[in-house]
Amino acid sequence: MTVTDHTLRVLDEALNLQGRALAFDAQTPLLGALPELDSMAVLALITGLESHFGIAFSDEDLNGAAFATVGSVVELVEQALAGQNT
Repeated sequence: MTVTDHTLRVLDEALNLQGRALAFDAQTPLLGALPELDSMAVLALITGLESHFGIAFSDEDLNGAAFATVGSVVELVEQALAGQNT
């Protein structure tokens, strides 16, 4: 499974989308497009991603742009993973 696949599974679980997220692609809009993605759901998503991937996001990385699309969330995760290896 790819980082994208794992991210979609965490997204699906955090937002309780019942499998809908598994059909999303990198261009799928999230913040402002999914009613399930409110402020509490963003926190659940952040926590879920950190726990699933064993990473920690820095505060400066967590902004609205990071949650604009599936691709931006995947990029956020990939950057955090890359930061672990430096």
